[in-house]
Amino acid sequence: MIYCYVVMMIGYARREVLALLFSAAVINYLDRQALSVAAPILRQQYAISPTDYAQILFAFMLAYALMHPIAGRIIDRMGTPKGFSLAVTWWSLACAAHAFATTVFSFSLFRFLLGVGEAGLLPASVKAISEWFPKQERAFAVGIVNVGIGVGAIIAPPVIAALILTFTWQAAFLIPGALGFLWLGAWILFHRRHHPQHRLPPAEISAHVPWRELLTYREVWGLMAARLISDSAWYFYLFWLPEYLSQERRFSIRQIGASAWIPYLTACLGSLAGGFFSDRLIRSGWSVNGARKIVMAASALLMPTAILAVSVREPLQAIALISLATFLIQVWATNLFTLPADLFPPQLVASVYGFSGFAGSLSAMIFMLAVGAVVETFSYVPIFTAVGLMHLVATGIVFALIPEIKLVLQEEEHSS
Repeated sequence: MIYCYVVMMIGYARREVLALLFSAAVINYLDRQALSVAAPILRQQYAISPTDYAQILFAFMLAYALMHPIAGRIIDRMGTPKGFSLAVTWWSLACAAHAFATTVFSFSLFRFLLGVGEAGLLPASVKAISEWFPKQERAFAVGIVNVGIGVGAIIAPPVIAALILTFTWQAAFLIPGALGFLWLGAWILFHRRHHPQHRLPPAEISAHVPWRELLTYREVWGLMAARLISDSAWYFYLFWLPEYLSQERRFSIRQIGASAWIPYLTACLGSLAGGFFSDRLIRSGWSVNGARKIVMAASALLMPTAILAVSVREPLQAIALISLATFLIQVWATNLFTLPADLFPPQLVASVYGFSGFAGSLSAMIFMLAVGAVVETFSYVPIFTAVGLMHLVATGIVFALIPEIKLVLQEEEHSS
């Protein structure tokens, strides 16, 4: 059904764009998750404590946070084709470099470099979507990118575990790192065959504003504040789930490979559901404002149920509740990630997304350190509680700071 929807709603060139964005997201998150799956073995082999591991994650999040606005600016300046190519090349080399790490410092260094490159994925993807897709198709397109993120997270546990068990832990970084260069060849070929005139007509991409003025818009601050509150929830499940299953549920590396993919599968379904339903509401006559917000509010209201995951006795019950959480997170995030394209013209989308990504990654960076300290000193209970409430608060912020989702610059130009 989903394939039929894509074929019906999107032209051939757009399907190619969507396939490339999807596969880039898969590779990005496969590279990102390699360390998380290999962590139990690396921690034992190199005597890495929970606090050390949190510091390694912190290095990634520091670079990822700092580079988001810079990556957005670079991509807006260079254009999507060149900017995306630079990001993929950088993160692929950084991923492969992990194979040569032997200390907490070297893992942290390569993790930092990985964060520098991977910060370009979503600003470039959302910018490409704003250039190629009209508003009634954008949330679904963003949802497909988020599905790629979920697929990368799904296949990471079994694929990385298989690479480690078949070869060595170094292969878990070298082989995923090589995939980025295969994608790069396909990306270059696509842009040789499809020229800028195949994108949306100029009427939809006419507005412009200097980058430094973006922070004068309340909508930018609304996006930044929402992600400041909410992003840590996804990163907790992304980076700490294998460790939680290993330490608290006593899963072996084989058991992690066999079960840790399930919450990421439900995240994929949430990405599709979030984009499908809000776009469907728009085509049914709902305003963009109403469609995006009703889907976000409904998912946020259900998220506190995931708090129970830490207290249930059976591991399968915990995985089921965590899977519900990741489903709802991606329903919510798909719509939030679409808002920069709903609010601003394509020339500014990567920069706007970069600012919001900076805020979200900054809070997640701090939260990753807090997780390590809290887990080592207390337990996972405070963490699961905080994670379950984040999106309720973030939704309130969106409603307060972005009272109406519309093209801000276009409205101001018409009224001046």
